[in-house]
Amino acid sequence: MRHFLGLLLGVVVTAVLLAGTGWASQDAARGVVSGVAATIDPARDTKALVGLGAMLAAGLILGLVVAGRVSPLATFVPSMVLLAWTVIYTLDVNRALSLAPTDPSMHPMIVQAGKGMQDLLAKGVFAMLGIALFIPVLMPSRWAGRRRDLGEDYEEETAQPVGGGGYY
Repeated sequence: MRHFLGLLLGVVVTAVLLAGTGWASQDAARGVVSGVAATIDPARDTKALVGLGAMLAAGLILGLVVAGRVSPLATFVPSMVLLAWTVIYTLDVNRALSLAPTDPSMHPMIVQAGKGMQDLLAKGVFAMLGIALFIPVLMPSRWAGRRRDLGEDYEEETAQPVGGGGYY
């Protein structure tokens, strides 16, 4: 059951990392044009602050999943998606970029997320996140469940009074 919940959590984390960071990166980087800082002050631009806040929330979710004691499938699923997309990008740039939702007929927020995904993919951010998410999968202690000390359970059961009365 723990691994099934980890699989479901992995799907959610994948969606947050792809769509959330893709959308937020476009708003957070509004003050940067072609690598040079523009006249937009992120501290005074509410869209940039919302984008930075969304990136912080995605980072918090990422940190909790990586450091938390959940099934390693919660990190394995998004790591495989991000690394596979990076491999596709390495082999065929046009095909990899076409996987992002950037069709103008879609909702503008989805198009913004798709353009952000393309940008993060091209800059190697998804490759870096994929590797960071894969590291917990390699730790054997993450696959094993929590051990229960049988000695403690046994002592608690034998320490109960017999017949509702005191000790004899």
